[in-house]
Amino acid sequence: MPRYVALLGSINVGGNRLKMDELKAALEEHGFANVTTVVASGNVLFDHPRAADAKLEDEIAGVVKDRFGIATFAAVRTGGELSAVLKESPYAGKGEDKFVHVHFLSKQPTKAQFEQLIADHSGRGAEKLAPGTRALHIDFVDGVGTSKLTGAFIEKRLGCKGTARNVRSIKRIIEKLS
Repeated sequence: MPRYVALLGSINVGGNRLKMDELKAALEEHGFANVTTVVASGNVLFDHPRAADAKLEDEIAGVVKDRFGIATFAAVRTGGELSAVLKESPYAGKGEDKFVHVHFLSKQPTKAQFEQLIADHSGRGAEKLAPGTRALHIDFVDGVGTSKLTGAFIEKRLGCKGTARNVRSIKRIIEKLS
């Protein structure tokens, strides 16, 4: 069976507290195999016979909503996809791993949507942005905590849901998937 990671948005932030052992148990009850978590921020590794697609992402988000009452987005990727997204990042290896992020998206935004994001962000901060494959690459040059570039700001302009991870976390997840 193929191995995947589900990157869940809005977990253990903003009051959405969820114990990883409870999440693991809920997914196992729904037929996900070899479930493990990486860090307590909604990174779930699992085996599943179905291909990673929007239906599988919706199923995982549905389990979290139904069981825990948390509305979330699940970006499901393979280890190969995570490695590829790091390779395409113009900032990975250049900026600090804790400041360089990949915002994993539910779909591929259009060029016009990306250009709108750039235009609307102009003058709001020092962040650097680049489009990726179902991803937005971000270098939060001055740090994430003070940035005005929020998930809601990004999602409104790109017209899709997303969840971000920094390069350090992505590397750790890739290591655990291997």
